[in-house]
Amino acid sequence: MQFTFKATKRAEQGTGASRRLRRAGVIPAIVYGQDKDAVQISLDHNELFHLLRNEKFHSSVLSIDVEGTNETVILRNTQWHPFRQIVLHLDFQRVDPNQKLHIKVPLHFINADIAPGVKLQSGIVSHVMNEVEVQCLPGNLPEFIEVDLKDLAAGHSLHASQLALPAGVELVAHGETDPVVATITIPRGVAAAEGEAAAAAPAAE
Repeated sequence: MQFTFKATKRAEQGTGASRRLRRAGVIPAIVYGQDKDAVQISLDHNELFHLLRNEKFHSSVLSIDVEGTNETVILRNTQWHPFRQIVLHLDFQRVDPNQKLHIKVPLHFINADIAPGVKLQSGIVSHVMNEVEVQCLPGNLPEFIEVDLKDLAAGHSLHASQLALPAGVELVAHGETDPVVATITIPRGVAAAEGEAAAAAPAAE
């Protein structure tokens, strides 16, 4: 999905200027990177608020029309008001189509209902990770990565190395080399009931 939106340059900077912009329904933002000068911009709050609610917006290459100049970027940081649904500031980083970028991509879990650990063992799926950091060229950036749980049994885990990655996409490892993405556990009550049933089975014979 291609996201394109307009912005205007802003000359005024500082806390006071930013407050005046927000009162006028405008978000202060910045575009930086690629060895070019940073550009201070302002964006329509309502438009960007709705875009930010779209998961794909956070893991897509974006196009900003800054008074007729196109900036190809990714979203790097979003500052929200502590308790109000107001966006305070946005950071965008320029991207080069020929240079790999590092970015976090959401995980979409599928087939949990038919996983043996759920369907046959009454287990509960735990999503240990909801996103992973990947490295790829902008043109190969996936909007999300599917996590197929169809073969996962209770007491077992699915690791990052088992994810089916799109062509040209690599995982970025931080510390732990192969972190757990999801696991299925059997609740204590279910495990206890199964244990009691197993213990009573010989006596019934």
